[in-house]
Amino acid sequence: MTPSLRRKLEALAERHEEVGRLLAEPSVLADNKRFRDLSREFAQLDPVVKALADYDQSQSDLAAARTMREDPEMRELADEEIPAIEARIAALDVDLGLLLIPKDPRDDGNLFLEVRAGTGGDEAAIFAGDLFRMYARYAERQRWKLEIESSSPGEHGGYKEIVARIEGRGAYSKLKFESGTHRVQRVPDTETQGRIHTSAATVAILPDYEEVSEVVINPADLRVDTYRSSGAGGQHVNKTESAIRITHLPSGIVVENQTERSQHANRDKAMQRLKAALLEGERAKAEAATAASRRLQVGSGDRSQRIRTYNFPQGRITDHRVEGLTLYDLPNVIAGDLDELVERLTREHQADELKLLTEAA
Repeated sequence: MTPSLRRKLEALAERHEEVGRLLAEPSVLADNKRFRDLSREFAQLDPVVKALADYDQSQSDLAAARTMREDPEMRELADEEIPAIEARIAALDVDLGLLLIPKDPRDDGNLFLEVRAGTGGDEAAIFAGDLFRMYARYAERQRWKLEIESSSPGEHGGYKEIVARIEGRGAYSKLKFESGTHRVQRVPDTETQGRIHTSAATVAILPDYEEVSEVVINPADLRVDTYRSSGAGGQHVNKTESAIRITHLPSGIVVENQTERSQHANRDKAMQRLKAALLEGERAKAEAATAASRRLQVGSGDRSQRIRTYNFPQGRITDHRVEGLTLYDLPNVIAGDLDELVERLTREHQADELKLLTEAA
């Protein structure tokens, strides 16, 4: 552990102690918002303090074992203990480095999933449908709630575009690396000569910010259109123009919602997603210089970057952002088993962040 990283850890430990004292003050106890914020900060700092204490104790244990080794009668016992203690110190060193990585406040939150057909005509729409089902099944495995907000079916299956909201603890942290262009190589059902076609669909993952209520939008900047719903809804569908399409004129962002029976409810949901998109756009601009140095453009919604290829004839999935990230498990992945991909991308992101933290130290 470098001295600079040690200083950062000690500063966090001091802040943990300070927050603990503040939580006991009457003025803080009387302020619900401040008490909640400080409690959350205390809980986030707690693992750092415990790991640092374990690290220091392990260093003391190592020094004691080395001293014990000088005693001929205790040398054999010390030789058995030292490797285990050194391994524990090495593991704690890694853990402390990861704990120093700033936590993304969006990680525990919900998200909007947007999947759109790209190049490839009908096959692109079918592939967009495959991708959406892949994420829907993954969400089901995680016991998250998924609600479709708008959709435009393809003429021969799949979707030209589909937008859903996924609600569940940690949803954003697991899916935030999925934004970009996904490419598929396979023989379409409509292909009579067995030729492999290449098509694409784009995915955008946008965090559903808690603070969207604070975003102020000038009504003059909006164009609101109504149209008849085309989704589920029984006899209500196509009888009233309850679906909403909102265009934010300055940014060109367009959002739709058609899942609710009332125009008012659809408008509220569409506005929530518009505000989330505007917030994410501002965040992406602010972090553009930093993000340029990272391999994983986290949650940027950038659909121009080709991130992954799904090769059906070979049963292969290749993520182009990480060297060597190729899985020969396409059937299970497309069926919603994304755990290995998610874990590998998370580790790569942590390695990038730790490298930047070490360089800045």
